[in-house]
Amino acid sequence: PEMLQHRELEFGGEYQWRREGEYHLFNPETVFKLQHSTRTKRYEIFKEYTNLVDNQSEQLSTLRGLFTFRSDRPPIPIDEVEPISEIIKRFATGAMSYGSISAEAHETLAIAMNRLGGKSNTGEGGEDPERFVTLPNGDSKRSSIKQVASGRFGVTSDYLTNADDIQIKMAQGAKPGEGGQLPGRKVYPWIAKTRHSTPGVGLISPPPHHDIYSIEDLAQLIHDLKNANPEARIHVKLVAEVGVGTVAAGVSKAKADVVLISGHDGGTGASPLTSLKHAGGPWELGLAETQQTLLLNNLRDRIVVQVDGQIKTGRDVVVAALLGGEEFGFATAPLVVSGCIMMRVCHLDTCPVGVATQNPELRAKFSGKPEFVETFFEFIAQEVREYLAALGFRTIAEAVGHAEVLDTSAAVEHWKAAGLDLAPILYVPELDAGQERRQTVTQDHGLAAALDQELIAACAAALADGTPVRISRPIRNINRTVGTLLGHEVTKAHGGGGLPDDTISIDFNGSAGNSFGAFVPKGITLRLEGDANDYVGKGLCGGRIAVFPPASSPFVAEENVIAGNVLLYGATSGELYLRGKVGERFAVRNSGAVAVAEGVGDHGCEYMTGGRVVILGTTGRNFGAGMSGGIAYVYDTDGSFPSRVNREMVDLEPLDSDDQQELQQLIRAHFVETGSAVAEAVLERWNSEVERFVKVMPTDYRRVLEAQRQAEDAGSDPMVAIMEAAHG
Repeated sequence: PEMLQHRELEFGGEYQWRREGEYHLFNPETVFKLQHSTRTKRYEIFKEYTNLVDNQSEQLSTLRGLFTFRSDRPPIPIDEVEPISEIIKRFATGAMSYGSISAEAHETLAIAMNRLGGKSNTGEGGEDPERFVTLPNGDSKRSSIKQVASGRFGVTSDYLTNADDIQIKMAQGAKPGEGGQLPGRKVYPWIAKTRHSTPGVGLISPPPHHDIYSIEDLAQLIHDLKNANPEARIHVKLVAEVGVGTVAAGVSKAKADVVLISGHDGGTGASPLTSLKHAGGPWELGLAETQQTLLLNNLRDRIVVQVDGQIKTGRDVVVAALLGGEEFGFATAPLVVSGCIMMRVCHLDTCPVGVATQNPELRAKFSGKPEFVETFFEFIAQEVREYLAALGFRTIAEAVGHAEVLDTSAAVEHWKAAGLDLAPILYVPELDAGQERRQTVTQDHGLAAALDQELIAACAAALADGTPVRISRPIRNINRTVGTLLGHEVTKAHGGGGLPDDTISIDFNGSAGNSFGAFVPKGITLRLEGDANDYVGKGLCGGRIAVFPPASSPFVAEENVIAGNVLLYGATSGELYLRGKVGERFAVRNSGAVAVAEGVGDHGCEYMTGGRVVILGTTGRNFGAGMSGGIAYVYDTDGSFPSRVNREMVDLEPLDSDDQQELQQLIRAHFVETGSAVAEAVLERWNSEVERFVKVMPTDYRRVLEAQRQAEDAGSDPMVAIMEAAHG
């Protein structure tokens, strides 16, 4: 007993590699061989790396390690297999946000994938518009896949228009059902600019998308994004969990062009430790279930199935293809190729190799080059060709869904796998004559019948040369996402800056369907005499929207609901004026727009990071939850507002003279746009009524403003002071 008192705890090595700890596929030997082979272009060393990773049967590190190949087809000469250039078109890098990794790492991946004809992914952190411009040497830093996550950071018409694919991040493999967070110490000024937030203030990605609470809501968001860029494919990213096949079938019916099945072992080291383990399932299970469910429901031919999650070798790609995958995502491996040494300190901003940091001194240590990443993908594609030739397939398309080629008999004899029944994974449903195992037809998104087609034709002069246009149109609630397709055309023709205010002015009369004015850019003004459904002004990025009841309306506007829930979600700029009450989650994740409403439901200004909101009426409970930026002014006539505020991140303050001046201007603009009787009454009795307004001020935002003011008074750099305050 005395000896046991002084024993040391075992290292474990669950998360970071330890010599005596758990076996890791990425260990010093495999990391060295991968980096050495891709930097020296030595395929024989790359094969040593893949042999080390693939030879897992003794460690049984992955489910695919249980599989061997057993093809009835005769092998074919490798010259008959499709070339490397065609295979690489099916490859994408994973969704790692600018903010979680450095600009150098992010742009290296983008340049490499653009050279190869593959796709890189922005992640959920937005993308600097400067990267949309081709470099003088012909390279491009533009990411083909633009992600739209629950945080909606920097999702503008310009961002969406500059996409080949738009990916809805329903969940992420590393932590399904959880949100993300970028600590304030990593929110440097250049990150804040891209994400439309405040330097030094932490950013929360809430777990749900607030415009997706059902499959119908998801179908609406897919429709919104297709309107925002008709040429882009719309993805939905799902996590490999039990039942994911049923969700994937719903995604297919909701008219997504691509579904991504993400494995549980992906994700950056910035994920909480509790999320890296025991959350989600292996992509092998999720992919097999998805393929089988789509085939059984005759939906497989209309949607591309993509897969990711620690895919490291050509063998992994072939296994994924045989289970039903058509496109393949790589994230950790390209980062390792770029210099990552798996320190697992991504969240601390201390990455010693300049990959997962925003610290300029550490970023200078980044050693990756696009050429290394290009070599990696070329080697992977070459290895895929070798496997395809041995199995008798000429293309990946030919191999998709042939799970019968996988054999598990040898592995199940291993003591660790004894009793496993892997037959359900390898089940191939009976196919009808002509039924496809892969995507062969495209989805019909119904854009040809959109009201916007009529608006685009009527606004041709404005689109061509900026000639002002003013038109009127009736609107019905079957007209969804009105103004978005028009906004896309404005952005295509005139860039992210849009047009001068009111260049295109459209007066509607009637009841608008969901997502009225979504992603509308500067230069477009939409006025609606009537009412609207959910998601008005979603992603508003410079446009102006006003909704007010008909002049002949017999009811009192401020006592009635004029629009639905989740208005202004993820807006970055622009104006929204609402003559009446609105539903829940008003201005959720607003990061720069100005809005006035005459009463809101629960959770107003949730997760807001910028902009100004005026509430000329009552609010529901939980106001300001997660609010880290921007300011709200609430007209509290009965003194009950403080009891409805979530005080975790905000304080309530009286208005100073600058606040009063700003508030008066906003209320006056609301009166001009809507003829509001409430606004008129407040303005007439301004000196007394202004005292009844309460200012909702985020504590972090105030700290940043105070640090900035002190630095300016001292004649020092405000941004340095802000980041010093963020680092404590």
